Amino acid sequence: MNDQDWMRYAIRLAQRAEQQGEVPVGALVVYENRCLAEGWNQPIQNHDPTAHAEIQAVRKAGQVLNNYRLIDCTLYVTLEPCVMCMGAIAHSRIKRLVFGAFDPKRGAVCNALQLSDAPFLNHHIEWQGGILEADCASLLTDFFKAKRR
Repeated sequence: MNDQDWMRYAIRLAQRAEQQGEVPVGALVVYENRCLAEGWNQPIQNHDPTAHAEIQAVRKAGQVLNNYRLIDCTLYVTLEPCVMCMGAIAHSRIKRLVFGAFDPKRGAVCNALQLSDAPFLNHHIEWQGGILEADCASLLTDFFKAKRR
């Protein structure tokens, strides 16, 4: 599978979050071209502000590998990660991050903050944004339009 295939998978996970009334963000961790773990936003349902899609997927992947280091893994997520998620990504030593929509207001990869290249971090993440960007962005804009009605 390629980056677009994995992002389509992440979009399906984001749709699961939306069905549960959560902000539609989905994530999965891939190792050697197989999905180790998946997650979707669940802070409302879990009463947990840290239950972002990325955190859910990273936690589960660590359990699958029986290791808190996710060396040589790729994280796919439908939205540019926030500062909390970027901290978890850096600590887990994920090799590569691929995301769909950019988040100009809260994105911590290359927008509001540039933590992917922060000199104080001892692990730097390879990243690529904009994979199926329009599809990922429309999930969010449609969700928030419906909430405002």
